[in-house]
Amino acid sequence: MDILPILSTLRRHKLTSWLLILEIALTCAIVCNAVFLIGQRLQRMDMPSGVAEHELLQIQVADVTSPSNPYARLAEDMAALRQVPGVLSVASSNEVPFGNSSSNGNIRLDPAQPERTLNATTYFGENLVQTLGPRLVSGRDLQSDDFVDVEAALKGLSTGDSKSLPHVTLITQTLAERLWPGQNPLGRIIYLTPTVGLRVVGVLDSLARPNAYDQAKAQYSMVVPLRMGADKDLSYLIRARPEDRANVLAAALVALKKVDPQRVVTMQRSFDEVRRKFFQDDRAMAGMLVGVIVALLIVTALGIVGLASFWVAQRRRTIGVRRALGATRGNILHYFQTENFVLATFGIALGMVLAYGVNLFLMSHYELPRLPGIYFPVGAVLLWLIGQLAVLGPALRAAAVPPVVATRSV
Repeated sequence: MDILPILSTLRRHKLTSWLLILEIALTCAIVCNAVFLIGQRLQRMDMPSGVAEHELLQIQVADVTSPSNPYARLAEDMAALRQVPGVLSVASSNEVPFGNSSSNGNIRLDPAQPERTLNATTYFGENLVQTLGPRLVSGRDLQSDDFVDVEAALKGLSTGDSKSLPHVTLITQTLAERLWPGQNPLGRIIYLTPTVGLRVVGVLDSLARPNAYDQAKAQYSMVVPLRMGADKDLSYLIRARPEDRANVLAAALVALKKVDPQRVVTMQRSFDEVRRKFFQDDRAMAGMLVGVIVALLIVTALGIVGLASFWVAQRRRTIGVRRALGATRGNILHYFQTENFVLATFGIALGMVLAYGVNLFLMSHYELPRLPGIYFPVGAVLLWLIGQLAVLGPALRAAAVPPVVATRSV
């Protein structure tokens, strides 16, 4: 169909045409960026933890009075938990992936280096790798003779006694590649302070940080052989089969209470709850953006329906004349569909420019990546489709106008 008559008609309705074009443009700009933001949130929510998520339980307890020997109490607690039916493995830990509370250390590759190379999470506790379940891709796990007590390490740090300090560590593959790109990290030394150097003895496939907000740095984690006492703010991590977790958790709490009936349980949860809580804001944001997109598309569709219905009512005599001159119902239907397609195309073209501008603003103020080009054609097809569906009802009513309307209006 020749679009010149359509353009001529639209020029006679500049205000209403431009209002619809601007509505489509704004919808295009917002929808493209909103879908992109939803994708970013979903990608972040799918971030790997590196651990056996569906098998893990976390328990934190607080003693009313500090135990006389916190390390003996820790050993007693661990032994009691291992006796619980269904327990596969038990560990003590200062933190868990996605736990939101992180113990971090500044890493240097040279003790004389004035500025840190990067910041990484320092996990510590006994039996962590076996219980959490990250895959060891090279090297070895930490051994019992690698561990030192936290108090002894702190004392050695203040006195300069290096024998009381840990000497080895495990790091993630991502961290190893960041520190020594393309090289074997085993045997290399990283420094937490000028006097504390740790030799890399093993590399883990993945172990997310507790505060993994920056995806680029989410895997900057290391495991240090430090043993915490039961008087510290530690967690007991229990690994069990997924179907046994509820029973194991209840029995584990009873076992810990038997060791010390006065203690208070401050936290008890599965790792599924840990992940769900950590990403709850991302989930809420994605849901809100979906609502915004749906609302915008509905408003745009209603705008198209309203304007098309208005034009059909305004042009009934013209439509009747065309029918009387031989235009078929299909010709009338196709005319309104083409008119809508032209308006939508102008709106989409303007909307893509606006979408790019909005993305540049988000990039400069919120450190978001560039909007991928694939979102533009997908958004265009979506708006074209919505436009055609929205105009279909008014167009069918226009096509149903009989030729006799032309004579009645004379």
